[in-house]
Amino acid sequence: MVIAGLAYSTPPEMAFSRILPAAPALAAAMWPVLPTVLLGTVCFLLMIGLSLVFPDLGVWYTVAGIVAVTVAAAYGSHVRLQREQSLFQVRLVADAAQQVVLSPMPRCFGGVEIESLYLAAAAEARIGGDLYEVADTRFGVRLLIGDVRGKGLPAVGAAAAVVNSFREAAYDEPDLGGIARRLEASSTRYGAAFSPDDLMERFTTAVLVEIPYEGGLVRVLNCGHPPPLLLGRDGLRVLNPTAPSPLLNLADLIGDHYVIDTFDFACGDQLLLYTDGVTEARDRHGTFFPLADWMGRQTAAHPRELLDGLYRDLLAYSAGGLDDDIAALAVRWRESPDPLDSRKAQPA
Repeated sequence: MVIAGLAYSTPPEMAFSRILPAAPALAAAMWPVLPTVLLGTVCFLLMIGLSLVFPDLGVWYTVAGIVAVTVAAAYGSHVRLQREQSLFQVRLVADAAQQVVLSPMPRCFGGVEIESLYLAAAAEARIGGDLYEVADTRFGVRLLIGDVRGKGLPAVGAAAAVVNSFREAAYDEPDLGGIARRLEASSTRYGAAFSPDDLMERFTTAVLVEIPYEGGLVRVLNCGHPPPLLLGRDGLRVLNPTAPSPLLNLADLIGDHYVIDTFDFACGDQLLLYTDGVTEARDRHGTFFPLADWMGRQTAAHPRELLDGLYRDLLAYSAGGLDDDIAALAVRWRESPDPLDSRKAQPA
């Protein structure tokens, strides 16, 4: 209507009417098929009306253009809606996969409070190869965080295999080494479906953590994963392993000797488990995110506050342009656990 008004109120030589075909073309990007066709019809009728007011305007080429553009716009709108529906279905499947691999948080087990963070590098993505899980067992609270090398459905499948294996093994195995062997077996079976030439390209880094109910310590088994960070009253500690343990799916090549390290874990301490997407986030100069320095400056009293700060500062540091998926778990031994949350371990 604006274009028609301009065409009517301005001299004919300005020919504002010739941009009317743009209206249905723009509508196709936002509207369904029927409103797009109706808008094209309105533009067609307006041009017919202008031709009656200005016989010498030469509107028939514009009328033909409106008809052609409207037909093309209607088809484009139809294709767009089909693709949006397909994307919606894919997202539903991705959401279902996310429920399999990434359990909902928060969780509280006695004095252990746990929160999670997951960020996909791609805005359209829901899940990738990063994984985590928590289990409340008779041996204590056990945690897993890991990162499958690769992208796409194979990475999601490998992550699901590892997580599902952990959900079973965490309740049965008396130590973290037994869990690691079970995860290795599941990862190997899943990897057997792919070419042996790709073995070195199909592995998973992981950290297994065990927090006994009595508190005071934490046990860590690191399979080639970035080391956890422990923030306590005495400052920051990087929980590096005393000896390397094999990455999942590579034990057949480099052996299956797993090393479990024990560290102090006092009331009020916060433990941060994370994937390499956190430390490999870059600023506009290409500098990696200084996670250890960042963690050492934190004063957050609760895991949710810690992860909210990490989320905010990561996006600000990378200007919202993440290069890799990010997963993190924040764990705190509460000084005054809620008695309603406390549960005694039951014999298996």
